[in-house]
Amino acid sequence: MQQQTAAKGRVHGTLTVKEFTCNPFSTTCYVVHDGQEAVIVDASPASPAEVEKVVSYIAAHGLRVVRALLTHAHIDHIFGCEALSRRFNVTWELHPADMPLYQQAPQQASMFGVPFAGAPQIDANLDEFEEIEVLGATWSVRHTPGHSPGSVTFVDEANGFALVGDVLFNGSVGRTDLWEGSFAILRESIERELMRLNDDVVVYCGHGPHTTIGHERATNPFLQD
Repeated sequence: MQQQTAAKGRVHGTLTVKEFTCNPFSTTCYVVHDGQEAVIVDASPASPAEVEKVVSYIAAHGLRVVRALLTHAHIDHIFGCEALSRRFNVTWELHPADMPLYQQAPQQASMFGVPFAGAPQIDANLDEFEEIEVLGATWSVRHTPGHSPGSVTFVDEANGFALVGDVLFNGSVGRTDLWEGSFAILRESIERELMRLNDDVVVYCGHGPHTTIGHERATNPFLQD
């Protein structure tokens, strides 16, 4: 049973998902943990205060960060890569199709008029249909392009949740007017990789509140024929 608590996050079986809303774009950083080890998904903290909130939560719960994953490489999801990598001695992992975006982070920041502290070296090693072992669970890496060419979704079917980045939102979908974006490709990604999941799978989005596959299947106007 999932339980909602303000301090500890949302519980899914053996794992807890904690959300942090950060930066001028209100982008969510996730810390997923089992009480001992943690995985960070998306480096959205932009300011020292935002970084410290994530660090403090991890320290307060006695967690060891064992992996750092990016759903994609738009600037609002990578602000904190340098600071969090340094604090936890981890290397961020990304789908190779989004490496050009990551390498152009300064240009992205300039386009949106936001400061950027710099990007560390990362591993472009996340492959389509790869299964990764994290926190005693198996996550499926689903390549879900359309918002960006290398967008991925991390699906934990056993624990009933998916971390989708900016692919799918509560009542909406990711924008497709940025570099190599495509609504047709995005819609196909959602139908192929997300709409085949069970209705009760909780969807953790890059922006805004979480939702479920069933709710989006029934009500999302961008997914209706």
